[in-house]
Amino acid sequence: MKRYIPLILVLCGIFLPLLFTQSCANTTEAPTGGKKDTIPPYIVNISPLPGVIGVPLSGASFDFTFNEYVTIKESKNIFLSPPLSKAPKAKLRGKTLHVSFEEDLQPNTTYTLSFTDAITDVNEGNYFAGYTYVFSTGSKIDSMMLTGTVRNSATLAEMKGMTVLLYKDHSDSALFKQRPYAAAKTDDWGYFCLPFIQDTLFRLYAIKDENGNNIYDPDTELVGFVDSLVRPVMHASDTVREMLRYDMLDTLSCLARTSEYDIRLFREKPSKQYLYNKARTSERSAYITFMAPNAWIDSLWVRGYRADQLITQFNIEQDSLEIWLNSRKAFPDTLHLFVNYRKTDSLGVLQPELEHLKLPVTNEVRTFSKKNRKSIKPADTTCVMSIDAKPERVEQYGFELSFKNPVIKADFDSVQFTYVTSRQRKMKGEFTVERDSLDIKKYTIRPKEKFQVGYEYTLKFPYRTFRDVNGFYSDSTEVKVKLPSDETLSSISLNLSGVDRKIIVDLLDEKGNNTVRSFVVDKDCQLLFPYLAKGRYRIRITEDSNRNSIVDTGSVLEHRQSEKVVFLTFGKDKFITVPKSTEISQTVNIPELFGL
Repeated sequence: MKRYIPLILVLCGIFLPLLFTQSCANTTEAPTGGKKDTIPPYIVNISPLPGVIGVPLSGASFDFTFNEYVTIKESKNIFLSPPLSKAPKAKLRGKTLHVSFEEDLQPNTTYTLSFTDAITDVNEGNYFAGYTYVFSTGSKIDSMMLTGTVRNSATLAEMKGMTVLLYKDHSDSALFKQRPYAAAKTDDWGYFCLPFIQDTLFRLYAIKDENGNNIYDPDTELVGFVDSLVRPVMHASDTVREMLRYDMLDTLSCLARTSEYDIRLFREKPSKQYLYNKARTSERSAYITFMAPNAWIDSLWVRGYRADQLITQFNIEQDSLEIWLNSRKAFPDTLHLFVNYRKTDSLGVLQPELEHLKLPVTNEVRTFSKKNRKSIKPADTTCVMSIDAKPERVEQYGFELSFKNPVIKADFDSVQFTYVTSRQRKMKGEFTVERDSLDIKKYTIRPKEKFQVGYEYTLKFPYRTFRDVNGFYSDSTEVKVKLPSDETLSSISLNLSGVDRKIIVDLLDEKGNNTVRSFVVDKDCQLLFPYLAKGRYRIRITEDSNRNSIVDTGSVLEHRQSEKVVFLTFGKDKFITVPKSTEISQTVNIPELFGL
């Protein structure tokens, strides 16, 4: 027990000199005219001392006295491990924080009580740096520890405030049914330390604990796990850097901590299938949503309409279905939709289920025929279309057409595609049309000729080229585009080797919010990212195991991780810096990148 006393002396030795370098200040009232207090509060006394053993199971309490008056900013961050069903009860008495428990502790158990982002001083709101207090209801303090980092599986960003759970019960159901053997919260760097635990085998998980009960709820919470059983090899001590409290802006110190395990959080796809949402989106359209992906529909019909008058489209996950009615007759105020699908029964088995859905039209979705004429907009009577043809993307993606509603008539023969050469000669060009395989409201037009720098390309759509499911015709429109010719623009050439699987390669902007270009490949190749402005970019490569061109999530019960995402690093930098007027070439060995 005496080995924990030096911690208090160390804290005093660090903070007391700093305190006395400030002008005399009242700890209960902000000084006037002096420098702003930037020194966080610190503990000057603990009762009983850290490392106490034989703590009673009932009625245990602990006092932490600070050097100044403090307030409890976030009571949920006063965290006990192993957690009880109720959070610790904390009260302030003067400068002393009194912590007690509303239920009995477990026998022969080592507990830790942590304070991270929980306490601030009264005057300036400076946060207490944090502290982990250890005690035991048994005759000894367990001495091992585990560390790691929790990240978002899609972005690899570190996740703060996640709950890391440690189980001695290795069964798959433990995470869903019982509180853990030990738990910890992640800091600003997504880092966690589980100190003072037993030397044995554990299951290690992390969750975004939305309801604060330390039990995983698959319907609402993110989850991640370590594939294999884990056993601690590091010894816990208040002097090891993994247990010290650092300023989260101290990058070097925070990154110097050992992180043994990397846990990536994902959202599981629900396993119970049922129809849980529906809505009428217009007089002629509606949607239905299923709880789980890959909905199995045996049949679907609308009362009063033939099967060939229905247009339907699933999203890529097949958990949401859009429905349109291709009919000119007046629509009733309420559509009666019948869905015969496979629903999960009480035994977890998919069984046929027929549901009758009533879909009333609301004032918000009524067509112009029911509106005041003054409120009618052009979009109410037009086949609405948008065209995406950005100069830096048109070579790869072509002219992308997107419609608000499905098109039932398309006269592409009337579309005019022309280009003006660098010598100002106007030419007629040929093009191909491709309907999107995943979205019936999208088309791509591509010139048969290769795009040329200095040429101006024009795509013109005459009036009434398209007619949508509402019976509305499109307006005449045209779009012009030229390839970028700015000599300051740069390019990246990515040479991929060892590609033995399908992968998705994305070039992102510096913040990672926008995808500049994207490729899906399944063999060795060279990818070109042209027309790049000076700046910093990131390159993300995703393993597409099931070849569906999206990042699929994982499953705890099936011990399946979400599809792996890797960001290229350039030396120690996670960004690739692109100067002006530069051609950058980078070779990537895919097996090495994914650690195979």
